[in-house]
Amino acid sequence: MNYYYYSPSQNAFYPYAMKRDYVNAGSWPDAGIDVAEAVFEKYTATPPMGKMRVAGADGLPAWGDIPPAPPPTPEERQQQAESQKWSLIQPIRGKIEPLQDAVYLDIATEEEKIALTEWHRYRLALYRVDCTTAPDVKWPEQPK
Repeated sequence: MNYYYYSPSQNAFYPYAMKRDYVNAGSWPDAGIDVAEAVFEKYTATPPMGKMRVAGADGLPAWGDIPPAPPPTPEERQQQAESQKWSLIQPIRGKIEPLQDAVYLDIATEEEKIALTEWHRYRLALYRVDCTTAPDVKWPEQPK
C-alpha cells in the first residue's frame, strides 16, 4: 500500500516514495498529514459537480464549493460590449446589400428605400455606441 503526505497549506499530495527527491529539491512541506492511497485517489479524481479540493478544518483534504467568479472588471465589461456591438454590426451587411442593389438598379420600392435608410441609420448608431459606459450601454433599436 502506498502512502502519501498531504500538505494543507499547499493543498497537495506528496508520495513518500519520492520524499528524498522533494527534500533534495527543498520542496518537501514542513507540515502535513499522512494519508492512505484511498484518500489520495478520492481527492485526485474528478471532483463532484461544483466542488473543488480544499484543505478541511481538520487539515485533511475535503470537497469545498467552487467560489463564484468575481464580477467582470470595467475593462472586461467594455470588451464584452465591444463584442456585442460587432456581433450586431456584422449581420447588417446581409440586410443592406440587397436593398442597396435594388436602389442602385433603380428598381427599389418605397418600402425598400425606407428600409435601406433605416438599416444605414441603425448601423451608424451602432458604430457610435460608447462601450466605455458598459454595462450601461445605450443600444439603438433594430429596424423592424
